[in-house]
Amino acid sequence: MSDRTVPRRLPVTAVLFDLDGTLADSAGDLAGALNCVRADAGLPPVAVEAVRAHASSGARGMLHAGMGIASDDPRYPSLRDAFLDHYAARLDQTTHLFEGVDAMLLHLTTHGFRWGIVTNKHTRFTGPVTAALALVERAGVIVSGDTTPHAKPHPAPLLHAAAALQCAPAQCVYVGDDLRDIEAGIAAGMATLAAAYGYVGPHGDYANWPATGVIAQPADVLHWLPERVA
Repeated sequence: MSDRTVPRRLPVTAVLFDLDGTLADSAGDLAGALNCVRADAGLPPVAVEAVRAHASSGARGMLHAGMGIASDDPRYPSLRDAFLDHYAARLDQTTHLFEGVDAMLLHLTTHGFRWGIVTNKHTRFTGPVTAALALVERAGVIVSGDTTPHAKPHPAPLLHAAAALQCAPAQCVYVGDDLRDIEAGIAAGMATLAAAYGYVGPHGDYANWPATGVIAQPADVLHWLPERVA
């Protein structure tokens, strides 16, 4: 088996990114929303690091990690709604781009690559977060979890993004920090890169994910791309 940490130049002209845990470190604001729910229930706060690995799974992952509430629990719908309301009120307090992301995105743009964002976050949250991070005016496309009838791991959001960028799926690489990102990319016919620096979620053994490659930091994306788009 080849070492997927050793880059090779992929024949792509566009790069699509997951948002939480890939471009942006949003764990602090997600944990803050969780702690608001815990406070409502008379519980003490939990540390960000205690739930960071579950941040890519949104309300479902955070409530399970921080309160032991599974999605089939009868209490889940009301707690999910409370979590989302708290998150909407504080989603840009600590969220920031991972180190190296800004320079990497600038390199893509100046070297002719089209790039965009495909997240399972709903538009209600994606819009304010990407605006706060100054990504709206830079990204070629932003696809949220409710943009298409299906969310990842279904390929529909990625195919929608590729069409918006006027790229064939085979000309795109998708970068994400969760197994569902890799599954969605493969289903869409794209090359995939697992972001090992991200949250990686409950299925965090990214070495066994069926990704094209694995990157240790955002700048490593560039090692998998051609020098520039002709």
